[in-house]
Amino acid sequence: MTPPARTALRAVGGLVGAGLAGVAYASLVERTWFALRRFTVPVLPAGSAPVRILQVSDLHLTPGQRRKIDWVRSLAELRPDFVVNSGDNLAHLEAVPPLLRAMEPLMEFPGAFVLGSNDYFAPIPKNPARYLTSRHATAPRPRGDLPVGALVDGLRAGGWADLDNARTVVEMGGHRVELVGVDDPHVEFDRYDRVAGPARDDVALTVGLVHAPYQRILDAMVADGAGLVLAGHTHGGQLALPVYGALVTNCDLDTGRAKGVSRWWPGAGPGGGEGRVLPSSAAPADAAWLHVSAGLGTSPYAPVRFACRPEATLLTLVAHGADDLG
Repeated sequence: MTPPARTALRAVGGLVGAGLAGVAYASLVERTWFALRRFTVPVLPAGSAPVRILQVSDLHLTPGQRRKIDWVRSLAELRPDFVVNSGDNLAHLEAVPPLLRAMEPLMEFPGAFVLGSNDYFAPIPKNPARYLTSRHATAPRPRGDLPVGALVDGLRAGGWADLDNARTVVEMGGHRVELVGVDDPHVEFDRYDRVAGPARDDVALTVGLVHAPYQRILDAMVADGAGLVLAGHTHGGQLALPVYGALVTNCDLDTGRAKGVSRWWPGAGPGGGEGRVLPSSAAPADAAWLHVSAGLGTSPYAPVRFACRPEATLLTLVAHGADDLG
């Protein structure tokens, strides 16, 4: 073998080795390397005491995932003022009992939830190459039913409000807060027309809840006066590139807002009046705040995460003019 051929062979071998190492890391390490994110969001009236919201999302739980269950249970030690579950809890026909066990200590606190498509429909194998095509965000066809009724009954029995196409006012850390939610837009179960209307003027804040952050729902909630919107669904891209970030969002939200806290206003997205994505730095003064959770799980048929650790989030809401994106 000539020296150039040996060099080329070593290079190919190095690439293959790096690829195998990356897959091993993504499937064996990062997928269960759970993280707690913390953000400070200035959305309350001047002089308001802080409010702490714990958001959990996208567990995609299967029986036997004890490490994930125990980690979620441990979040009760944070003693939040309120808990939001933003959907996609299930990934197995027998996942409701372990899911309710994971949520049990969190249901000691007031909370609310919305559903995602994977609370209704069981996961199915997919061609992984589809992830990098324009079809990645296509809503799933109806398939094997999951026990969504038992899930909803269990969460309601724990005292949490069902915000699927619903609107209510709750007590949150000594404040009256309005919640406006919809069922999952990814499968077009959202019915915002049932809850549409101006934000109440006798509450400290109006918060929108949605599983998949499609622009039509974000725009409608913010136009009606929601100061904060909480969502999940994107998995933060699930497979991201260091520095660059997410490659896709699995909906029509731009990748720059695939996870974490950002600003949102009608026209900010790629379908807006500017014809391009506008970053949070271009936000008008009255823009809302958006938090998208990267979530805690994956489909059983794509059990990998790369440069996007599974997460829950503790959001500390403070008065306007206080710390920004802490």
